[in-house]
Amino acid sequence: MRTFGRWLGRILLVLLLCVMGLLAPVGYTELTCQGDAAPQPYDAILAPEHHRAESRTYLTYPEWHIVHAYDDYAQVIATRDPHDFGFLRSIAGFWSTLCEVTRVASAHGGVPRDTKQMVYVIGVSFTAELLLKAAYEESLGRVVAALRGPERAPLDDLSAAQARSYASFLQQVPWYRWDFTADAEALEAAATDRLRDRERRLALGLEYRAKAAYAQVIAAAVETVGADALTLRMIVTGYAGQGEEGLEVIAARDAGLEVETIRYRALTYLLQDLAARGVNFIEIAGNDDIMLTVISESPTFDAARSSMRRQGYGDYRHLVGLKVRDLGARLRRYRQDGIRVEHIHDY
Repeated sequence: MRTFGRWLGRILLVLLLCVMGLLAPVGYTELTCQGDAAPQPYDAILAPEHHRAESRTYLTYPEWHIVHAYDDYAQVIATRDPHDFGFLRSIAGFWSTLCEVTRVASAHGGVPRDTKQMVYVIGVSFTAELLLKAAYEESLGRVVAALRGPERAPLDDLSAAQARSYASFLQQVPWYRWDFTADAEALEAAATDRLRDRERRLALGLEYRAKAAYAQVIAAAVETVGADALTLRMIVTGYAGQGEEGLEVIAARDAGLEVETIRYRALTYLLQDLAARGVNFIEIAGNDDIMLTVISESPTFDAARSSMRRQGYGDYRHLVGLKVRDLGARLRRYRQDGIRVEHIHDY
């Protein structure tokens, strides 16, 4: 009985240390990443019911870091193995950029409590997931890949294709809507008797089914509190009313046209198309500041708040803040200079 008690105590201690380790980045962010800049006054044009917290243009990045991480992972395993992906590097990138954008957010209305809680929850979940995946892929996964040899097994290619489809899905749709069960069943159907296929079927099948169960919990929670809005309002000038999908003209205002648009990745494409036709943006969701990310071959970029190397691609992502009124001209200049805009972060 005493032996059982000792082992139970050790297990509880290990679990406590794991929890403390996962929460350590949260404590670090709370204690050291708080900016002291005062918010800048701005008289919004749009009605208050169409305002969104300006700080969220910066605080949406941590969510997108996770989206980008899955994209990087898909790029890496398209030709290599999962253990070639820098799991720890991706985790560190999440928390370091969260620290930076948290400091910046103080000058844009601060960090709303619900946003802070959401970012911390997804950050801890992301960290736990990647640590577990790293522990497996860097040990047994690496050994089986070495025994396989340089020739990829069928499930190496199938899992890579699944990772690419999932990464593309995340660009516009929440992760919990992905059909992980279908991926697990596809592995079962395509597996051969090769050792690598048996190992991939078991390891990834367990991962997918665990995610499927967790996704149901998250989906139920989201249904209870309500999903985020799928559209936002903005004021634009120079729009001739070509009837783009995802844009509806609401009213003419003294400052320009009030329009309602789609959000997320589709908004990035829409704003780029509008800017290319000479449209300028005066205000978005009641705000006069916005952030975007651009991709370049250089490790530095003019006025970037943060820069990082993308895994699997060999280029760099840069976080750039600017005024909404400068967005149209900046997008046109980037297009002329051949600079790729990756994502415009709404609120």
